Amino acid sequence: MAERIYLDYAAATPVDPRVKEAMEPFWSENFGNPGGLHAEGIIAKKAVQEARRKIAREIGARDDEIIFTASGTESCNLAILGAARKYQDRGKHLITSKIEHHAVLHPFQLLEKEGFKVTYLEVGENGIVNPEDLRKALRPETTLVSIMHANNEIGTIQPIREIGKIIKDYKLRTKNYQLFFHTDACQAAGYLDLNADNLSVDLMSFSGYKFYGPKGIGFLYKSRKVLLEPPVVGGEQEFGFRPGTEAVPLIVGMAKALELSRPSAEENKRLAKLRDYFIEEVLKRVPGALVNGDLEKRLPGNANISFKNTDNEELVLRLDAEGIAVATGSACRRDSTGPSHVILALGREPEYAKGAIRFTLGRHTAKEELERALEVLPKLVLR
Repeated sequence: MAERIYLDYAAATPVDPRVKEAMEPFWSENFGNPGGLHAEGIIAKKAVQEARRKIAREIGARDDEIIFTASGTESCNLAILGAARKYQDRGKHLITSKIEHHAVLHPFQLLEKEGFKVTYLEVGENGIVNPEDLRKALRPETTLVSIMHANNEIGTIQPIREIGKIIKDYKLRTKNYQLFFHTDACQAAGYLDLNADNLSVDLMSFSGYKFYGPKGIGFLYKSRKVLLEPPVVGGEQEFGFRPGTEAVPLIVGMAKALELSRPSAEENKRLAKLRDYFIEEVLKRVPGALVNGDLEKRLPGNANISFKNTDNEELVLRLDAEGIAVATGSACRRDSTGPSHVILALGREPEYAKGAIRFTLGRHTAKEELERALEVLPKLVLR
C-alpha cells in the first residue's frame, strides 16, 4: 500500500525531531513547577526564562514582551479582548478584516455585544486588504486594529508593514497613543519577517504547532507600551496577564521550533515552485477550476482551489480514502456547515465557495507526492 500524502501543513506540522529532543528532559526528569523555590523549581524556571529569551530574540522583542499561552486562539483572544476592554474609556471603535480567522472574528463579535463598534474591512478578489481602506476607517475613538499577517485558508500575505506605518503616522499626527495594532501571525512563522519593529505591530499572536513545534502551546508578543485586561485571573504567572502553571516542556519545544524555523529563501523558493507546478497542472486537468487569492502575494506552500458545483467535504473524504490529506479550510471550523467566509469575501459565487479545497505543502512535500495527487484529484472531482 502506498504511503499517505500529507497536504495539510497549514492545519498542523509534524514535530521536528530536534524539538522532541529538547523537550524530553522536562517531562519526567526536570518536572518541577517553575514557581517552586527548590532546585527542581529553579531548573524549570530557568528553562522557561531561556525559552522566553530565545523567542524574544527571534522576533526582535524584549524578554518581558513574550507571554506564553495555550494556543494561537488564546493569544488572539488575550490581545483583542484584553486591549479593547482596557482602553474602552478612550474609545470603543475597532477595525479588522472580513477574512480573519475565527480566533479573531469571534472576539470582535463578542465585543460588539458589549457595545463596541467594529469596522470589517473588505478585501479585493485577490484576498488582500487595501491599506487605503484602513486609513479611511481610522477614527479618533479607534483603539485597536487587527489584520492577519497571512491568511490561513488562501495564504494571501497582507501588507502589514504598510498598514503598520499608516497606524504609526496616524498616532503621531493625532497624538492618539492609545491606538494599537495586532496581527495574527500564526501562519507566517517560518516563511515571513516576524520582526515586531519592522512590522510596526504592538501585539502579535503565534501557535507552536504551525512551525514544527508541539500542540497546546502558543505565545503573544505584547509591546511594553500596551496594557491588557486579563480575561483570566488566579495567579501571577506570565506577568499577571495569563495565570496558570507554565507548560515547561511545550514552552521549551516551541522556542526550539521557532529557532529552527527561521525563514529560508531556498526553502521558500522550493515550495513556491512545487505550489505553482501543482496549481498549473490542476487548472489544466480540471475544467472550470479556479485559484483563490493572489498568485504572487501568498505563502509559498498554499494552493487554495475551487471546483465548481463540488461538495468540498465529500471531496476531502474521497481524497482521504485514497491516502491524500487535504482540507476545506480552517481546521477550527471543521464542524461548520456552508461555504467559507473567506472565499465568499473574495466575491466568489456560492457554487465555487462550497467547492474550495486547501492544499498546503511543507518541509517533507516531494514532487512525486504531488504527481500522485494529480492523478487522483481530477477523477474524483469529475466523478
